[in-house]
Amino acid sequence: MDTRPFDPSVIFSTMPEMLPYLTVTLGVAAVSILLGSLLGGALAWGKLGKQRLWRYLANGYTYIMRCTPSIVLLFIVFYGLPRLVEAVVDYDLNGMNRAVFAVITFTLLFGAYISEVFRAAYTAVPKGQYEAAVSVGLWPRSAVLQVMLPQAAVIALPNFSNAVINLLKEGALAYTIGLIDLLGKGNLLIAQNFGAYGIEIYMACMIIYWVVTTLIGKCLLALERRLDKGQTLQATASGQNKERRQKSSVPLFDRMTAVK
Repeated sequence: MDTRPFDPSVIFSTMPEMLPYLTVTLGVAAVSILLGSLLGGALAWGKLGKQRLWRYLANGYTYIMRCTPSIVLLFIVFYGLPRLVEAVVDYDLNGMNRAVFAVITFTLLFGAYISEVFRAAYTAVPKGQYEAAVSVGLWPRSAVLQVMLPQAAVIALPNFSNAVINLLKEGALAYTIGLIDLLGKGNLLIAQNFGAYGIEIYMACMIIYWVVTTLIGKCLLALERRLDKGQTLQATASGQNKERRQKSSVPLFDRMTAVK
């Protein structure tokens, strides 16, 4: 048991040793978010589609993943996937970088969660938008890509931001399979000091996570406001154009009378 008094200077002296491993943490999170978003989009498409089989499969997958603890799935992927691959194709995955197993795990989890965000955002867009776009000559696919999805993206962004921050924090679990990321390096420093300065080193990790999550949250909030402002300006311009069309449809004599 560590009996040394609390030393705040250790918090800041260990940060330079830990910061280089922040790139591992951010890299795992970034790749997981990218792949998870693609998976989530496919799952949301299956849930919104008319084919009952795909809808059942997408909903079933989401239910299973949302009910599975992150660390349990991480262990299943880390210990089970190599045995499965070896049994099927006789290939050994045990020498693979542990970051790959972390990315697979968090991709599966993020995809399940974000699929519900995408589905809810898409259904929140009024169907009249799609019908109006098709009625003026857009192809159905173009109406979805150019009209529905941009509005759904603005609606989904707040929940997407929360999911990104949660994934970044859950990524700290990757040290349990031996990945040397930010928290993994912190545990190595504690071991090098024979268990000493554990509180200080964990506080250093906490401060780094605070700063990173705050910066990411601010950037996503700025993006949300920018997109929301763009939607507002577009709606205002559409309203002004509609008003001009209404005025132009009034007979010239009536407009001259109104001016007088």
